[in-house]
Amino acid sequence: MTTATPARTPTVLKPDQIKSHDRGGGARTTPLVTPALGAQSFINGITEFAPGTAIPFHSHNCEESVMLLSGNAIMDVAGQASHTLKPLDTTWIPPNVSHRFRNVSDTEPMKILWIYASPNATRTLTETGETRMVSVEHSK
Repeated sequence: MTTATPARTPTVLKPDQIKSHDRGGGARTTPLVTPALGAQSFINGITEFAPGTAIPFHSHNCEESVMLLSGNAIMDVAGQASHTLKPLDTTWIPPNVSHRFRNVSDTEPMKILWIYASPNATRTLTETGETRMVSVEHSK
């Protein structure tokens, strides 16, 4: 059986024209660069957090970088410090480090750009140990 390889053509992505996916708990994700475009070494997207939203502690099987695009955020690293972020602050998180992001505003949304160093990135919830492909969040 032969699997078709996506065309590897330079592409301009317009987030306001791409379907976003409700991740539950007040978070919505818009996938951008994905394997469907031909990405072979990273994926990225934008997640918006409603006011007061915090995603659960989790880790990934690869490096992650997150840039705060808008709003006010806290990045918590399990067992370590919490870091206050302002727009354009950028994080780097090594593989298998438990962390989370929180929107500290009660009135304004928060938006991040995330980049995973693998198209096969996984998310493992720290509390339950449940592991899923990040791409599953884009198919709900």
